[in-house]
Order: sequence, then structure tokens, then C-alpha cells
Amino acid sequence: MIKGFKEFVMRGNVVELAVAVVMGAAMTALVGSFGDAFLNPLITLVTGGAEVGGSFTVNGVEFPYGVFLNGVLVFFLTSVAVYFVIVLPMNKLRERFTPPAQVAAEAAEEHAVAEIEVLQEIRDLLREQNRR
Repeated sequence: MIKGFKEFVMRGNVVELAVAVVMGAAMTALVGSFGDAFLNPLITLVTGGAEVGGSFTVNGVEFPYGVFLNGVLVFFLTSVAVYFVIVLPMNKLRERFTPPAQVAAEAAEEHAVAEIEVLQEIRDLLREQNRR
């Protein structure tokens, strides 16, 4: 039972997922603090309000659109940061360290497809010659 759990945890996908969750949480905290430190004051400056981004009231109900605007900006910055800090470098490393055997296998597969096409053409030509 413990051996099976160990194999499950040590599988590459589970470890990668755990790292992704931790990195995502850290990145969210970082971008959130950036939003609190820089975006909220900028939104306040642009809108000229005393509160972040301001709000409007309809029939006594307040709609704080500044909070939503801040959330959209933080989400956008988080996704951009995660892509450029985590995803892009991981893809570059994966490309760099792709085993040559895998590259050779892909080339062999492409060659096999081309070979099949040539053989089909030869077969069709032989059929045509036999009909004459």
C-alpha cells in the first residue's frame, strides 16, 4: 500500500502539478502585492477618487467597479507573469534537453510516411501497366 502511494507521488505528473500549484500561489501573492502597492494608487490617481477606482450608486446600492478593475488587472498580470516566468522557460528547457532518440524517432516516422506514399505510387503505376 505504501509502495503504491510512493510510486503515485513520485510519478512525474504529480510532482510537476505540485510544483505548479506552489509556484502559482507564490506568483499570485507577488502580483497581488504589486497590485496593492502600485495599481491601486494608479487607479486612484487616474479616477481622481479617494477610494480605489471609485464606485457608483443605483437606488442606494453601491457598485465598486474599482475593485473589479483591480481584479482584472491582477489576473492579467498574473497570467502574463506565469507564462513568461514559468511556462516559456520550461518549454525552452524541454526543447533543449529533448533526447536525440526522440528526435530520431520523429524523423523516422516522417520518413516512413513518405516511404508509404512512394510505395503507393509504385503500386498504382504497376496496376496501370498490368491493365494495358
